[in-house]
Amino acid sequence: MRKKQTDVVIVGAGISGLTAAYELKKAGKKTLVVEARDRVGGRTMPGELQGQPFDLGGQWVGPEQRRIMQLCADLGLETFPQYDSGYQLLEMRGKVGKYKGVIPKLPIFALLSADRAIKRINRIASELELLSPWNAPFAEKLDGITAETWIRKNVRTETARELIRIATRAIFSAEPSEVSMLFFLSYIRGAGSLEQLADVQGAAQQDRIQGGAFQIALRLAERVGKASILLNSPVRSIEQSARGVRLISDRWDIQAKKAIVALSPNLILGINFGTQAPVERLALARRMPMGSVTKAIIGYERPFWRDSGMAGMAVSDKGPFGPVFDACQPGDSRGYLVGFLEGEEGRRFALSSEEERRKAIVATLVRLFGSEAARPTGYIEKNWTMDEWSGGCYTGLMIPGTMTRYGQSLRKPFGNIHWAGTETAIQWMGYFDGAVEAGQRCAREVMT
Repeated sequence: MRKKQTDVVIVGAGISGLTAAYELKKAGKKTLVVEARDRVGGRTMPGELQGQPFDLGGQWVGPEQRRIMQLCADLGLETFPQYDSGYQLLEMRGKVGKYKGVIPKLPIFALLSADRAIKRINRIASELELLSPWNAPFAEKLDGITAETWIRKNVRTETARELIRIATRAIFSAEPSEVSMLFFLSYIRGAGSLEQLADVQGAAQQDRIQGGAFQIALRLAERVGKASILLNSPVRSIEQSARGVRLISDRWDIQAKKAIVALSPNLILGINFGTQAPVERLALARRMPMGSVTKAIIGYERPFWRDSGMAGMAVSDKGPFGPVFDACQPGDSRGYLVGFLEGEEGRRFALSSEEERRKAIVATLVRLFGSEAARPTGYIEKNWTMDEWSGGCYTGLMIPGTMTRYGQSLRKPFGNIHWAGTETAIQWMGYFDGAVEAGQRCAREVMT
């Protein structure tokens, strides 16, 4: 085992960890980034289909996500708009209907019920403090129930309930019954509204990055320097002493003044912190499971859905695949769709073969888009549910009772150990922007 010394050691070479390293390097600090995978990027990942680069991990950015937009500009990355021209599709109770906007065409009572519920959710979320949502007078009550319990009690029609369940799965890759209502509202508070999380224009899915979002990590890594990034090095222990911290990985023994752990909370359970363990942070980690999702991109000879005025966007109450988006590339005449097996469906298909998932996905697309969807020319996927070094995607989720009891431990440093990762963000938790915010915050913490 080789020994090294540095000012700051960073665990995790995702966007958050690399952002922290980039900021510290600009400030003249020596850093080492230790990564379990054989690549940088974390929950971003490159893929290739029909000779084109695609994102098998996170891919979208939005205009209100100012930190990631600024970082992309600094890194020389350009964006292009997510295609959403035309009608979207909603499959509900066996029927496929067309609509435009955030809320689909529904029976009048269901429409009013859904609109009223979304406005109420946004209003309650707006009453939370960004920094400490657990301090709200109604926090314990809402942290004691799941989002599903709230939906059943407060949304009047079953169609409207199912619409909000679909949105919840799309945002969290989890079932409403698995998420604390307070956490659900806090997530919305950090984005501004439910529409900001779910919509395209002016919202979180507005833009894609030319050439793929996986380039963010690659270009950050170039600026940090390859010699400062240690791959294939799962971290086994971090212990503190009067000298600072000592980190042991499979390959390295590193002494540093400070450590930044830029992992999803549940992954710290695999690290031994010795006799001075962050007990509250570990308790939090046990209550923050990851979402369950497989992402798939399907290629076609042409974007046939556009011929009939479709946006290539679809959601379904039947599943198993959805939501679906147009994934076509600028300058490529071929057609591409991207979508997700999420929540319960993500787990149900997690141990299936790739071919079994492909058949189920294509069958869903045929129901939604018609017989032309039955003839794909290519397929790639990433089963994040079974990824060893993520444990799922998109983000860590809080079960009931977690935020009010352990929320204060999310960002609070433990001695010389600081916590990054998108889960620790105040705004846009779970997104690239939240990862950048957390990395920048930790860089400031260790310097001050």
